[in-house]
Amino acid sequence: MSERSPRPRTEGVLLRRGDADYETSRASAVWNELKPDRYPDVIVKVACERDVPEVLGLARARGLQVAVRAGGHSWYGSSLRDGGVLLDLSGLDRWSIDAGSATATVQPGVIGSGFAMELARHGLAFPAGHCASVALGGYLLSGGLGWNSRLWGAGCAGIREITAVTADGEVLRCTEDEHPGLFWAARGAGPGFFAVVTGFRLRLRPRPTALATTSYVFPLEAVGPVARWAAATARELPANVELSFVLATQDAFRAMTGPQPKVVVVTATAFANSHPEALRALHPLRSCPLSERPLSRQLDTPTSLAALYDTSTGIWPEHHRYAADTLWSNEDHASLLVRLGEAFAGAPSGKSIVLAPVSPVSQEDELLRNMAFSVLGASYAVPYAIWDDPAHDEANVRWLREAMGTVEPFGTGHYIGEADLTADPLRARRSFTPSDWERLRSLRAEYDPQGLFFSYLSA
Repeated sequence: MSERSPRPRTEGVLLRRGDADYETSRASAVWNELKPDRYPDVIVKVACERDVPEVLGLARARGLQVAVRAGGHSWYGSSLRDGGVLLDLSGLDRWSIDAGSATATVQPGVIGSGFAMELARHGLAFPAGHCASVALGGYLLSGGLGWNSRLWGAGCAGIREITAVTADGEVLRCTEDEHPGLFWAARGAGPGFFAVVTGFRLRLRPRPTALATTSYVFPLEAVGPVARWAAATARELPANVELSFVLATQDAFRAMTGPQPKVVVVTATAFANSHPEALRALHPLRSCPLSERPLSRQLDTPTSLAALYDTSTGIWPEHHRYAADTLWSNEDHASLLVRLGEAFAGAPSGKSIVLAPVSPVSQEDELLRNMAFSVLGASYAVPYAIWDDPAHDEANVRWLREAMGTVEPFGTGHYIGEADLTADPLRARRSFTPSDWERLRSLRAEYDPQGLFFSYLSA
């Protein structure tokens, strides 16, 4: 795809480096305002599924590697590479819902929140991502830690079939029985997946009709006893309650003046079918035996999926700069959060947070079979550096790396969907069990022997 090479016969838009709209398209390919300094030779925004084999054919003919983008929510812009082709699937954003069979077919550019809200109108649900603007393509390929996943499992557990275009341009229907290796890899391989998924068929769930939340806010200094109490109480909660810790600056996302205290927030959301059921599910959290007095609390407050998305938009606001990393560990939450709390006290941005869901995904063997994604530890934490001034890039990225350094010795792995794959070349490998990593390598050699698709960053 040099200046003299023919343009592919696509219905979409092709931009070469140097074209008038190239930089706008390159920058918009990453949701994060911290844009990586990596520049594809060509960006192709496909208009239909037929475009994909055409673009792959041109890339093969010209010896160019291919990276794939659906929604651009990779914190480090995994889809932006130096050279090669960026295949932008964000225009593939159609879905169809079959309420009778409780299934849906979605394209990779479908935004999870819009899909979830439409499902609700049909009395159905799916564990879409917590952040409202996340597209389903990369989310599902990475595993997908979403709403009510303690009960429903990771998003990828709901994949029943994919349509994939391989490196040689073949369009394959993949299930547990047809091309099972490619199907297995598509459920968790993340940004190193070695084909292009143009469609997913998903299993849906009945919509929970009554949602309610309980939350406590404590001073950050109380993080140890708070984490021990809430994590122990979580063992009494049914699987349809999602509980998490957030280390944050109080009122960080409101228009406040002056310094604000740093806090630890415990939030539990019940996904139930009646308000009495939600109350019963949240009952173990009604009383808090700690001597530390909460700064505030809200008990059994009715809520909705739309309200939950509004809250998450406040946590991860648009038009900000982000750095993030993940850690699975077999340490208890209190041990991890005390260390991360000490680091968080010195965070240079008041908008940064540390998120630690308790049992963020069902660990039932049935749901973890036949997928590259796996739970790599008993506890999980994600620090996010969030800021808006480019002059503060170095300080915030350094804080994130140093905060992770305090807990890395206790880590058992990473979640490929949000891990800092630029931190070291082994980070991608440590996002999988050793046997799964070797299987991924073997399948890549089988389906992409010439290396048409870029592998993981730094791998």
